[in-house]
Amino acid sequence: MGPVVTGADWNEVTTALGEPRDVGTMSRRRKWPRLFAYGDLELSVCRCRKIVLICIQTWRDVIELPSSVPGETQVFPAAVTFQNVTQALDQVGCPWQPDASLTFGDQCALTALPSRATFVFEIVQGAEPVLNVVGLPSDFHDCPVQTRQTTP
Repeated sequence: MGPVVTGADWNEVTTALGEPRDVGTMSRRRKWPRLFAYGDLELSVCRCRKIVLICIQTWRDVIELPSSVPGETQVFPAAVTFQNVTQALDQVGCPWQPDASLTFGDQCALTALPSRATFVFEIVQGAEPVLNVVGLPSDFHDCPVQTRQTTP
């Protein structure tokens, strides 16, 4: 989605997409990393202002994602099924495989191999699995910003 990639500079993202909604911190004790959202696109941003984690919430009634116009979102239908995702990946020649580490209980998952994007589906009794969340992995960011170290 435009400049949104793991490791992207936060200033470039906000210039392209506009100001996001500030969801808050990821920890009660620390100010960073912070979670920001453009509709259902959630981005975890490090104190060095780099994107470290990307997630799209798809369990809602509709999915809102950033548009090409800064500050605006586009609405997409929700209830994307396992078959919808696998057919779309196959159609563009994107290899994928089941993700056993995230398949348990009432959910199953698959990973698109080139990007390592993970698609997690909710399994509903008597229905095809429905997409719940899509996540792009962190590149194990090693923040260059110095923090104060305190000793107890």
